[in-house]
Amino acid sequence: MRQPDFNNLLSVFRRQVPSRPTLFEFFLNDRLHEILVGDELEAIKKESESKPLQLVIRAFLHAGYDHVTLRGAADFWFEKPEENGKETISLNAGHKIYDRESFDSYDWPDPDAQDYSRLAELASELPGGMKIIVYGPGGVLENAIQLVGYENLCYMVFEDPELVADIFAAIGSRLARYYEICARYDTVGALISNDDWGFNTQTMLSPSDMRKYVIPWHKKIVNAIHASGKPAILHSCGNLDTVMDDIIALGYDAKHSFEDNIIPVEEAYKKWGDRIAILGGIDLNFVCRATPEEIAKRCRNMLELTSKKGGYALGTGNSIPYYVPTENYFSMINTVLK
Repeated sequence: MRQPDFNNLLSVFRRQVPSRPTLFEFFLNDRLHEILVGDELEAIKKESESKPLQLVIRAFLHAGYDHVTLRGAADFWFEKPEENGKETISLNAGHKIYDRESFDSYDWPDPDAQDYSRLAELASELPGGMKIIVYGPGGVLENAIQLVGYENLCYMVFEDPELVADIFAAIGSRLARYYEICARYDTVGALISNDDWGFNTQTMLSPSDMRKYVIPWHKKIVNAIHASGKPAILHSCGNLDTVMDDIIALGYDAKHSFEDNIIPVEEAYKKWGDRIAILGGIDLNFVCRATPEEIAKRCRNMLELTSKKGGYALGTGNSIPYYVPTENYFSMINTVLK
């Protein structure tokens, strides 16, 4: 373990060179949590009832991160289709809202009625120098798709644009308030607006519709986060080339989620790194399939590429699901830790 220091991530968000190479990851996984805490596992399990988040915190600490990612309020979410144990579900699975009547009768969650006490209580649990990066219950576009269904939403944009605008307002206003509340806590160092916007080839809605329905609410989210002096991170998968200038203009401090088949992180850094911090980006498919030696080489090269200008923290292009080979994950983080 090394002593966490969130100031390194703050330097990254400011597009500066951190005091040492710095890691960033959105999620790990339960199996990896247990591997990382090692000899502490049994003690943590005994304390799990009174300290349910300790395993995640200690895992991030043992892996060398200066942060841990957590939800601000565990029970704040928008009702979504039942997954029934499936690892993936169709984008068309959501049918909670399909007309004005179903919109009016939907039980919209109240962000002001949620329990955010964990963000204060964790002050005594966080190792010195570590901060929480809060993420949300999905994003503006993600939740709209889950509530309406993707194909239904596309039809609705043409058939009832006023209802579409009201759906996005109902979601966006609640998310902005959620981030406003979370950002006020001293334990919180930054906040992630996690909202997938694209497919491999294009945005999920046309760029003009993104600017009409989605992007204005992200502006309110960024403003809510910045009002407390905290950095705002956008985690969004897909090909966002046509709206990347919009993302930067929104004021997001950092962008996360990159794929080699869309734009390799090395190219993304060269293209946008002077205007927005770049996080992670070591392609998840590459991390799964490459050898530990190939992973270490690519990570070293990426650290070298970013060493003079800064504004970069090393990690995967998305997260660490259970199927990532453990030795490959360690090969990636060891390029920073060593």
